[in-house]
Amino acid sequence: MPIEKKLQKLESINPSEVTTCESTQQMLAKAKRDGVQTAFDRAAEMKPCPIGEKSACCKNCFMGPCRLNSKDPYAKVGVCGATIDTIQSRNFGRMVATGTASHTDHGMEMLKLFKGVVEGRIKDYQIQDTEKLLEVASEMGIKTQDREHMDIARDLYQVLEKTYTQLEGEIPFTRRAPAKTQEMWRQHGVVPRGAMREIMEMMNRTHMGMDQDYSNIIKQISRTALADGWGGSMVATEIGDILFGTPKPVQGEVNMGVLKEDQVNIIIHGHEPNLFDSMLVSVSDPALIEKAKAAGATGINLVGMCCSGLEMLSRRGVPHAGNFMSTEAVLVTGAVDSFVVDVQCIKQGLVSVADCYATPLFTTNDRAHIEGAHHVEFHEDQPRDCTDVIVEMAIKRFAGREHPVVIPKRKDTGVFGFSHEYINYMLGGTFRGSYAPLNQNIINGKIRGVAGVVGCTNVRVPQDSAHVELVKELIKKDVLVVQTGCAQIALAKAGLSLPEAAHLAGPGLSEVCEAVGMPPVLGLGACVDNTRILTAACNMVAAGGLGESIADLPVAGAAPEFMSEKAIAIGQYFVASGVYTVFGVTFPTIAGTKFHDLLFDGLEKQGMGKWGFAVDPHDMARMIVEHIEKKRRALGLDKGKERVLVDMADRRAAAAH
Repeated sequence: MPIEKKLQKLESINPSEVTTCESTQQMLAKAKRDGVQTAFDRAAEMKPCPIGEKSACCKNCFMGPCRLNSKDPYAKVGVCGATIDTIQSRNFGRMVATGTASHTDHGMEMLKLFKGVVEGRIKDYQIQDTEKLLEVASEMGIKTQDREHMDIARDLYQVLEKTYTQLEGEIPFTRRAPAKTQEMWRQHGVVPRGAMREIMEMMNRTHMGMDQDYSNIIKQISRTALADGWGGSMVATEIGDILFGTPKPVQGEVNMGVLKEDQVNIIIHGHEPNLFDSMLVSVSDPALIEKAKAAGATGINLVGMCCSGLEMLSRRGVPHAGNFMSTEAVLVTGAVDSFVVDVQCIKQGLVSVADCYATPLFTTNDRAHIEGAHHVEFHEDQPRDCTDVIVEMAIKRFAGREHPVVIPKRKDTGVFGFSHEYINYMLGGTFRGSYAPLNQNIINGKIRGVAGVVGCTNVRVPQDSAHVELVKELIKKDVLVVQTGCAQIALAKAGLSLPEAAHLAGPGLSEVCEAVGMPPVLGLGACVDNTRILTAACNMVAAGGLGESIADLPVAGAAPEFMSEKAIAIGQYFVASGVYTVFGVTFPTIAGTKFHDLLFDGLEKQGMGKWGFAVDPHDMARMIVEHIEKKRRALGLDKGKERVLVDMADRRAAAAH
């Protein structure tokens, strides 16, 4: 809506109390003056339901909804007799199913694009990384020697399609996991057969009158989550690398200061790299650049937000304006001439904020329309039919800007793009790439362990604060941090994604960072790229000296500001893979119930990882460090004795037997 028709009644929020991002603070103050409502205002008005927050309600049939008292969860049961443990496990399973479906659908779209390229139907995209193609194909048992790349790619498509459609057997990428981890999965019957199969069964089991034993439901929960981590998400990452290039470190700029008042500013927000890649072509078109100049602009400025932004930040160094909780605030600048979205993590509230500043908001994907937004369908076989139109609309908006432009001056830099392949190279070089140097520094104690601090930002905690405080505490304790998703932007704004941040780390980690020339925080990509962390963990096991399974490693994960069902699915596939995983903000179970105790203790006794929960980031750091030290003791690393890494000759000898 025009700004003169702005919203009049707003909750009084103090920007400095709801976000630590200076640019977002500045824009929230401006939004308040303009009478424009954002998610921060809506959160102040809408308090979480205390029953729903703890998953103590069931609405899976129409005899309810049934609400159980979270203070005394065993005092009553649902109308059908469902206990709190049945209700919680069903709700948790449905969260995992939805999150897995989101990542699986994304992975299927990437695989469909790959198929179109391989078959020659899609001409605007090509295989960019043939080395990655050969590596993945060889890993999947496909013959690569003396064969054309496209023939290999066709075979790879056929293999990876099983990730989604297979009804029996094991999805292909589970063979990446250490043998002991695979053995544990088979023992508990949680190896995924195919993502569609697992999601369907998860939803069926949680229907009224179906599976009513939380200890049995958890098996399907784990199997469904593993279909995400070792299936849909992993396929999306690997195919993304093959088609768009495997990331290598690149220095990039983040924060709202990347917007330019004298240029046409276009923001891409979502999760799929194909839209962004085509938009890069459109904004580089000389004819469209000339149109922009004819409208009075000095050029066209393409900027990313959230995960599709991270994809292109990691691969191309494209500037990034901010993470999830800044997506409405950036529109308040008045500088955005087109805001373009595809799928996932997109607030419906963007429409009203965009209207207030006369910014065209475009949806592009048939799976994600928003009422009130312009829709320009994106098709991979004719991508510029969409992206050129959007650029021309942005130029038109620039020429007729109606509102004053106020761009925060803040602009930060970071180094991004630490793919598994580059970490391997960084540690060992071109011909001796290996995780052995990392393992050796963990063994000798210079690095105590590794923590993945990942995920979203959430309006229920001050934006970015938990990410930054947690990571500062971890690196101070010599814990190397790897990151994906919105967390990366939080850390980059805090200056922790540059090699110069090594001085904030403990003496051991600092020494390693300075020797290698790397930051103490390694940005790995979008939230779907959490699978790079799984692959890195597999390589740590393979390098030797740190146990035989992922569960043996001195590693942990955390999502201190998580907000979506995708995050629950990610957390569960890390737990099922053997990783201690700590979440912040809230957790959808009631402490002391049998299902809660299974997640937070029982799974670890089965050889998996376990969940943890803390609101305070310093408590999270303490819990993670204690877990890492526990794993170090179990490996005998606290005794100071010399440990020998398994070299190639040893591995060949072992394989021969």
